[in-house]
Amino acid sequence: MLKVGDRLPGGTLREFIEVEGNGCTIGDNAFDIATLVAGKRIAIFGLPGAFTPTCSAKHVPGYVELSEEFKAAGVDEIWCVSVNDAYVMGAWGRDQKTAGKVRMMADGSAEFARSTGLTLDRTANGMGVRLCRHSMFVVDGVVQTLNIEAPGKFEMSAAQVLLDQIKGHA
Repeated sequence: MLKVGDRLPGGTLREFIEVEGNGCTIGDNAFDIATLVAGKRIAIFGLPGAFTPTCSAKHVPGYVELSEEFKAAGVDEIWCVSVNDAYVMGAWGRDQKTAGKVRMMADGSAEFARSTGLTLDRTANGMGVRLCRHSMFVVDGVVQTLNIEAPGKFEMSAAQVLLDQIKGHA
């Protein structure tokens, strides 16, 4: 399982792009994780699924609301990662008003989830393998802080908790 001091595993995350530009087409675009994190300070939070109750009512809104404070603390980007396809993540981002605040990154085949060991088996609930609820602060690809929630909990991965931890790294 991923831990503080580890480098994020290589792989690909996908993002639905609304406006063509910077080499990206409208729609589903693939991004190499190592390239995305190089030289950047990124707040990442993972969660079980788009449009699910806690994720939509608490987790994503917290990061959207505090996005300017994250930037003021030196964070270059905020990512929401979930085991959904890029189209679902794009629709969820529009619903949550994440544009310009939180990148909605799709891990449709749970490859990132598996490579980090941050999995949650929700097969019995018809959801398959998912990301467990977590948050992390990554600097130049290396995990500085990692908060992993117990199943069914939403405490340690909240936006304010990670923001306070990042401010402590400054």
